[in-house]
Amino acid sequence: MNFSSETVDFLVIGGGVAGLRAAIELAPRGSVLVLTKDKATESTTGYAQGGVAVALSDEDEVCIHYEDTVKAGDGLCNEEAVKVLVEEGPACILELMSWGADFDKEGSKLSFTIEAAHTRKRILHSHGDSTGKEIERVLIKKASSFPSVRRYDFAFTLDLLTDEDRCIGATVLRGDSIINVFARAVILATGGAGQLYSRTTNPVISTGDGIAIAYRAGALITDMEFIQFHPTTLYSPGAPQFLLSEAMRGEGAVLRNIHGQRFMHRYHEMSELASRDTVARAIVSEMVKTGARHVYLDLRHLDGDFVKKRFPQIYTTCLQYDIDITEDMVPVCPAAHYIMGGVSTGLAGETGVRGLFAAGEVACTGVHGANRLASNSLLEGLVFGARAGRGALKYAEAGTGGSKTDTDSYHGHAAQDSTPGEMPVEMEKIRRSLRQLMWNKAGIIRCEKSLVDAKRWLMKREHIMKGRFQGRRESELRNMITVANLIIDSAILRRGSVGAHYRSDFRERGENWRSHTACRMGEGVKWIG
Repeated sequence: MNFSSETVDFLVIGGGVAGLRAAIELAPRGSVLVLTKDKATESTTGYAQGGVAVALSDEDEVCIHYEDTVKAGDGLCNEEAVKVLVEEGPACILELMSWGADFDKEGSKLSFTIEAAHTRKRILHSHGDSTGKEIERVLIKKASSFPSVRRYDFAFTLDLLTDEDRCIGATVLRGDSIINVFARAVILATGGAGQLYSRTTNPVISTGDGIAIAYRAGALITDMEFIQFHPTTLYSPGAPQFLLSEAMRGEGAVLRNIHGQRFMHRYHEMSELASRDTVARAIVSEMVKTGARHVYLDLRHLDGDFVKKRFPQIYTTCLQYDIDITEDMVPVCPAAHYIMGGVSTGLAGETGVRGLFAAGEVACTGVHGANRLASNSLLEGLVFGARAGRGALKYAEAGTGGSKTDTDSYHGHAAQDSTPGEMPVEMEKIRRSLRQLMWNKAGIIRCEKSLVDAKRWLMKREHIMKGRFQGRRESELRNMITVANLIIDSAILRRGSVGAHYRSDFRERGENWRSHTACRMGEGVKWIG
């Protein structure tokens, strides 16, 4: 293993919408290094199909977008953060368009659609169902236009570097080298943790790394019990867990059980357009009632040419698995999709660790509360990615930042913490078991018994956390176990059902329901706020 070090002004860990937007904000004021865990285009951003929610249509207003977001958050949104999101969102989208973003239009006007829990058509989309890819393309091109921005692909962040209570960089695994990257400020934008679950819409890189390394560095982690499960992912032998956009239901698709019967009207007055948590639980209930492993999404009553044009990627992908969505009902099942909790931040992306900022899904601004409103995530990445960039710049220029140049002691630290742990085969078995455990015991519907069972399973594998890790795969497992513990501890503490957190043994909201769960290294989980 080779060891080296380098110094930059700003280190951005993550190359999705939030990380790239932060890098663009920082680029005119210093050197920026963007780390991507995989190839440049492999991020959760690129998998976002449905669109981006923003109050730009003639029938919409910022205040209505605010109300819909707060309502979806089920009483736990940080209303100041929501206000920032919806008020700054339109300018961020117009800026993106000025950089070349191509959103679908009807004639000369932008085309908007509606999704679950929205009361207006406010979802912008690109090439039908490839919105995330379009936003990613534009941001990569814009970031690349700055000579001050460099990128290391296939660079895995092992841990953050700290000096007392200050973050000064990160230890990075790249190929057969370990690099200590020192920076005046660090921005985490690593995305989510969907890979903790055996069924997920997230890419394989989404293993909760940012949350885990921030936790080990002393940051406060909040609201980890709130995991959003997308109601409709493809369920077919040999097929990937491919997301079937909520926009399909917004355009008129309906849900049917295996007997061909519609059922959503029995669970909520908004039927298929109820919030994601409601629809996901309804699907699970219907699957239990009928003894099935899936339900169906039905678009057969919609115009076939319209469906092909509106959802070209979904149509083509399903066709590869012998499903024609214009003629066949599509078998679907929920899957882990988004984590509302994460590294606690202020409105400028600042965390409890000086010099460390966070934005996007890894962060918890409180903007999503207990349940994210559909298509708010891309907007959050743009708005708060830019804000985190400005926050990091202000911190560095105030003279409170600074990068350590005497790196000899850190070489020794990295070498000590990067020796092999358990055998990779054993690691893979534990990883598979962990993902199945989280799906069965801490999934869409939870209870005291299931959560305690999961906690006991994790406690029996505490020895893994004491190992030393060299490869990405082993380090990912350590991070996954860390994040799984945070989710389960928070879910056990919240003895009630709010938003995406549903306890079958505590179906009411319960005591302290307006408070937030919080975890810090060495302190356990507690209530705050």
